Amino acid sequence: MNFSQQDINQIEQHGLNIKYINKQIENFKSGFPFVNIIRPAAVNDGIYEYSDSEITKYITEYENYAKTHRIMKFVPASGAATRMFKDLFDFLSTQQPNKTSTLTVSNIERFAFWDDLKRFLPQNASDTDIIKCILTDSGLNYGNQPKALIKFHKYSNCSKTPIEEHLTEGTQYASSEKNVNLHFTISPEHKNGFIKLLNNVVPEYEKRYGLKYNISMSEQKSSTDTIAVNLDNTPFRNPDGSLLFRPSGHGALIENLNDIDSDLIFIKNIDNVTTDSLRSDTVKYKKLLAGVLVNIQKQIFKILNDIDSGSADINEIHEFITTKLSVKLNRKLTLNEYKEILNRPLRVCGVVKNTGEPGGGPFWVQDENHNQSLQIVESSQIAPESKSIMQQSSFFNPVDLVCGVYDYKHNKFDLTKYTDPNTGFISEKSKNGIPLRAMEKPGLWNGAMAKWNTILIAVPGTTFSPVKVVTDLLKTQHQ
Repeated sequence: MNFSQQDINQIEQHGLNIKYINKQIENFKSGFPFVNIIRPAAVNDGIYEYSDSEITKYITEYENYAKTHRIMKFVPASGAATRMFKDLFDFLSTQQPNKTSTLTVSNIERFAFWDDLKRFLPQNASDTDIIKCILTDSGLNYGNQPKALIKFHKYSNCSKTPIEEHLTEGTQYASSEKNVNLHFTISPEHKNGFIKLLNNVVPEYEKRYGLKYNISMSEQKSSTDTIAVNLDNTPFRNPDGSLLFRPSGHGALIENLNDIDSDLIFIKNIDNVTTDSLRSDTVKYKKLLAGVLVNIQKQIFKILNDIDSGSADINEIHEFITTKLSVKLNRKLTLNEYKEILNRPLRVCGVVKNTGEPGGGPFWVQDENHNQSLQIVESSQIAPESKSIMQQSSFFNPVDLVCGVYDYKHNKFDLTKYTDPNTGFISEKSKNGIPLRAMEKPGLWNGAMAKWNTILIAVPGTTFSPVKVVTDLLKTQHQ
C-alpha cells in the first residue's frame, strides 16, 4: 500500500508503523482463520468442579497468600453506556414505544437513579420527557456517560454506581495488608467524571472499612488502534484526507494489563456487580479461583526449579501438563519443551452454565501441531461447519479471571508475547454515513491470552449479573 509522507507522519504520531499498518490491511483482505475447535469443555473434561471441603481449602490457601503478596483488581471500565440505552434512543428517534422503553417508564421509580431523575421532570411528565431526561443533558445525560458512572443499586440511605460496588468488592476478596489496589481502564473523555466520583466516595469507604485504597487508571493506548478501510479494503479517509484509526476492542487492554505490577490480578467487568446482600457467592468463588491459581502456580514453580536442578521426573511432568493444565500433547517432549509450556502466564477462569442461546465459551482447540488446549472462543471465531460443536457448549466465560503474571524466578512475563496475532474480528461500521470495515484485535480473554496456561472452574450463575440493557437493573440481582 502506498502512503504519502503525510500519512506516514500521522501513522507514526499514533504510535504505529507502516509495516504494522500494511499487516492490518492484509488481514482485512484475507480475513482471520477460524479456530479449530474439537469439542466444548465440560465438567470432568477440562472444567473443574469442587466440593465444599475443597473450596474451603483453596479459600484458606488464598487468604494466607494474600497476607504476603500484592493483589490487584483490574476493572475494564472504558465502555460507554450507548448499547445499554440503545432501545431508549430508538424510542426518542421514532416515538414508537418498544419493550424496553415501556418497561423502563412503567417501572421508573424502581431505578436507583429515580431520586436524581425526578428533579428534572416536568409535572405530568410524558414517556418522552422521562426518557429524554434519562439520556440527554436536559437531565442525567446517561446516554453520554460510561456505565461506571450510572447509579445501579438503591439502598435504604443511598444509591451506588458500579464503581462503588467494586470498591466494596475489593475489600472483600482483593485486599492485602490493609490495602485495596484497584485499576480502572477508562476513556479519556470520562476521566474527570471518574476522578470526581472517587474523590467524593473513597474517604468514606476507607473510614467504613478501615482500609486504604490505592486506585490507578489507564486509557487504551493509541498504539493499539487499527486502521479503518473502505469496503474495497483501501484506507478509509476523513473529509480532510487524513486516515481514520479506531480503538481495536477490549483485546487491546492486554497492554494495560501488562503494565500492572502485582503478584495476582483479578479481572472483572465494570457492569458485573450485584448488591451487598447478594454478593456472598461472588466473594466465595473469587477466592476459590485465586486459591486454585496459587496452588497450581506453586506446583508449576516447583517443577521448573526441579528441571533447573536436574531432579525432575519427565514422566511426572508429562502427566501434570496433560491432566492439571489440560494440554493434550501428541507426543512426549524434551525437558526444555516441557519447560517452555510450564513457564507461561497462568489464568484461572470461572465459567457459568449457559442458560440462554448457545454462543462462544470454553472449548478444546487443536493447533497446527495437533496439540489440544483450552481456549475461550467467541462464536465469530468458529467456522460455519463447526457451528454444530458450538451448539453443544453448555458453559460460557463471564469475564471472571484471576491471573498470575510472574515466572518462577519472579520475573514479570511480557504478556504481549503470549497472544495469538492470527485471531481477530472484522465488522462493518460507518462514519458520517459512509460504510467502512473495522478490525478488532484478539479479545482480552480470547486471542490476547491464547498462549497462557488455562484452568477452567465451574462457578454458579449467582456470580454473574451483568447490565447489558437498562432493564437488567430491574432484575433481582440489582434490586
